Amino acid sequence: MRKLVLKAVSILSIALAVALFAPQRAAADDDDPPSRVARLGFARGSVSFNPAGTDDWVSAVVNRPVTTGDKLWNDSGARSELSIGSAVIRLGSTTGFSFLNLTDNVTQIRVTEGTLNIRVRNLGDDETFEVDTPNLAFSVLRPGNYKINVNEAGDTTLVIVRDGQGEVTGGGSAYNIRHGEIGTFSGVDQLDADVESWGNDDDDFDGWCADRDRRIDHSVSARYVSTDAIGYEDLDEYGGWRPVPEYGTVWFPHVTVVGWAPYHYGHWAYIAPWGYTWVDDAPWGFAPFHYGRWVTVGGVWGWVPCAPRPVAVVGVAYVRPVYAPALVAWVGGPHFAVGIGVGGGFAAGVSVGWFPLGPREVYVPSYPVSRTYVNNVNVSNTTVNTTVVNNYYNTTVINKTTNVTNNNVTVNNQHYMNQSVPGAVTATTPQAFTSAQSVSKNSVAVNQREVASAPVAATTPPVAPARQAVIGSGAAAAAKPPAALANRPVVAKTAPPPPPVSFAKQQQAIQANGGRPLAMSQVRQIQPEAAQVHPAVKIAPPSSPATPQNAQANRTVGTQPAANSNRPVTSNNAVGTQQTANPNRPVTPNSAVQPAQGNKPATPPANGSAQNASQKAYSDRPPVARPSNSNAVNASNAANAQLEQRHQQQLEQLRAQQDQERQKIEQKQVQQRQQAQQQADAAKQQKLNQQHQQQLVQLEQKHDQQQQKLQQKQQQEVQKAKPANKPPQEEKPPKGKS
Repeated sequence: MRKLVLKAVSILSIALAVALFAPQRAAADDDDPPSRVARLGFARGSVSFNPAGTDDWVSAVVNRPVTTGDKLWNDSGARSELSIGSAVIRLGSTTGFSFLNLTDNVTQIRVTEGTLNIRVRNLGDDETFEVDTPNLAFSVLRPGNYKINVNEAGDTTLVIVRDGQGEVTGGGSAYNIRHGEIGTFSGVDQLDADVESWGNDDDDFDGWCADRDRRIDHSVSARYVSTDAIGYEDLDEYGGWRPVPEYGTVWFPHVTVVGWAPYHYGHWAYIAPWGYTWVDDAPWGFAPFHYGRWVTVGGVWGWVPCAPRPVAVVGVAYVRPVYAPALVAWVGGPHFAVGIGVGGGFAAGVSVGWFPLGPREVYVPSYPVSRTYVNNVNVSNTTVNTTVVNNYYNTTVINKTTNVTNNNVTVNNQHYMNQSVPGAVTATTPQAFTSAQSVSKNSVAVNQREVASAPVAATTPPVAPARQAVIGSGAAAAAKPPAALANRPVVAKTAPPPPPVSFAKQQQAIQANGGRPLAMSQVRQIQPEAAQVHPAVKIAPPSSPATPQNAQANRTVGTQPAANSNRPVTSNNAVGTQQTANPNRPVTPNSAVQPAQGNKPATPPANGSAQNASQKAYSDRPPVARPSNSNAVNASNAANAQLEQRHQQQLEQLRAQQDQERQKIEQKQVQQRQQAQQQADAAKQQKLNQQHQQQLVQLEQKHDQQQQKLQQKQQQEVQKAKPANKPPQEEKPPKGKS
């Protein structure tokens, strides 16, 4: 009798778990996690990181995904860079930074002190990009280049608009800042505004930002991969592109480790709401591990990218590549992760094994998502049939009836192309997996024959993370912001979401959820009511358009306040033109006439003067940004452009030749290792590996020397071209005239 009762209770518990879990998986679209994150792609000096929901400050680790609630601190002399796909954010020395919110269409940044350089490349009509400082909120209205500086006291913010347009809100006033203007805003309760022409006074930080921008502008990889795939610009320096039949143009990394395989050199971190997330050690290791798929060609691993943004086609919608925490499948069997129980812990002797997904293989999220999300995360990253995606969704998400006691689903009768590739399966210990430890240093040997035929689990093992998994692999921070600075409130125009729930509460909820990641709705349920208002944010009072103290009346020509909005609307000069749906976006003018420069009186052109007419058309720009009518200057610019284009072609040709050379060596090495393996000669195999690694290192050194020689030659050509291209100096116009 007792056995029957226990059995009935067990069945009831499983049924209840399935009933509770299924609705979460079929959540509404607005409950899906964001389709993008920020990537910490560069860190130099003492850069500290504070994961959301914790009080721990650790050394920042490159390739760590950064999202809502995460904080960064650049100590004195440090620099760092974040990319969110549509924008790049660079932090200067002594800068306190965090994301108040980061979703598909909202980027809200908190800056407590220091300097930011922001380059916004794309800005959708429904997208909000806001920077909140201790005394104002700055809204980016157009793509462009912006610099924000907050002084140490937190009562003055400097805003430079090199290119684009933005609006400052604070103290009950709103100020519009245009291309080529610099605004100084002091005070807290009431802003003292001073807007004038920017003098193009660049410093070392600006020069560094410009160098980083050039890497993006000249990226060869942008031809083959979507520019919304975060981290694509790093692929040029660390690999090469080659056409491969059936897969198109594939990127092959230049590695010096014999037998290298994806998802082997790095660690697993736990990042809400996605759960366990791969953080790779390679400086290029972001885009190839969160987008696209992997394949072997001639025994060498290559990355099949997500397709580039297509030219606008009527009726065809572009789906931005959806970020995934790790595009892998999990190996089952008696010695691997399929042995996880309902309690969210690993069975004794069970290791964790995985391998990269190949082209056209479906990725199934382990975190609660909607059907639309499952479709988008796959179709935006690989060529896959939507019917196949729906079948996976119905099997693993809706009809969760097989292996329910393991809280995992094995996809039966599915052949994975990379499962049988030698060296593709990586395994580590449960402790290393749940504590952000290095996988390569804690790898577990696998039997190739065993894993080639083992069952495969589509979703990540459901096990609650240790605190270290959230903190990551970074050591304790050498420096962190002063408490007063870390807690300094900022002014916001857009109300941000509540601060993240503490990790302790999340961990309890994850354990109660069988080790599975929490749905967004579950997180909101454990959020304290008192924390619904962000303690570090003051919402800006209602504001009205204002004119800076030093601005002339002609600065407001062509703009009028939008109805029921603090945003200016630029005149369309067209009858019947309606305002855009998004009040944060100014209407694009149909006329070529631009508003006059705000802080300097415009000089009226003389009748019939083409030169003065040209000056009038560019009267909204500082003198250094205006085009010159000098033939010498135009010829100089054309010569410089041709020289730069030729140098870029030379570099591309050299890299293509080097990649062909590497391809031949790698294929020869694979053949030699296969022959040694067939002969079962372990000593010969080890000796070959050492020789092959030495060959790859020497090849990298040779290629570096070749590129250095070419760059030195190009620099000499640039130096020789400078005197000839130098235009005659023109007389500077009197101050206050254009």
